[in-house]
Amino acid sequence: MSTARTLATAARVLRQLAHYRRSIALMLFVPCVMLLLLRYVFDGSPDTFDSIGASLLGIFPLITMFLVTSIATLRERTSGTLERLLAMPLAKTDLIAGYALAFGLVAVVQSLLATGLALWGLGLDITGSARLLLVVAVLDALLGTALGLFVSAFATSEFQAVQFMPAVIFPQLLLCGLFAPRTSMQPVLEVVSTALPMSYAVDAMREVQQHTDTTGAFVADTLVVAGCALLVLALGAATLRRRTP
Repeated sequence: MSTARTLATAARVLRQLAHYRRSIALMLFVPCVMLLLLRYVFDGSPDTFDSIGASLLGIFPLITMFLVTSIATLRERTSGTLERLLAMPLAKTDLIAGYALAFGLVAVVQSLLATGLALWGLGLDITGSARLLLVVAVLDALLGTALGLFVSAFATSEFQAVQFMPAVIFPQLLLCGLFAPRTSMQPVLEVVSTALPMSYAVDAMREVQQHTDTTGAFVADTLVVAGCALLVLALGAATLRRRTP
């Protein structure tokens, strides 16, 4: 793996993203809009917003980055850009790390905006540190980026990339413990939820919301989310192959 090639790939992806202003707006501002709507949906019950706002602060960036990354990467595949890059002396790890770095930088900006709006614009009340909340939000966005890079290998059109959302994201959303405690679920579903990374993202957010200090559970949850992101990136690198001899 070459640092120079990875950085060059990331710079190229960022230059291309700069031409898609709508995509940039979607990535950066849609989570903020969703949080704003959520705050005023529960305008008469601010405690409800405090109880679920932290969790959704991690879920919204994950969903947005998954959607945009899967579509943007699919364009690279269908346009032949990835095919040409793979014909060059460029390692798969350099390529996938470059894409992850480029979208990861966008994810960091997105998480900064969403976290800042939630805490200081919408008055989200948490017990723990805002920095820890930001760490989890960034990891969730990076996980969404990794999942988007991975599923783009299995779609042949942008419409199909969008169709992966109900298959990959919605089950995690339903089983992550946001709507009901995972321990109260049917035992089989509880086991399934334990294998889904979004469950640990929600748990980590709740640890920040409920505890002043960094807890062992928080560290374990964040390590699982980060490990899942790295694992999915590795699987994404395995799907990068030339389609022509």
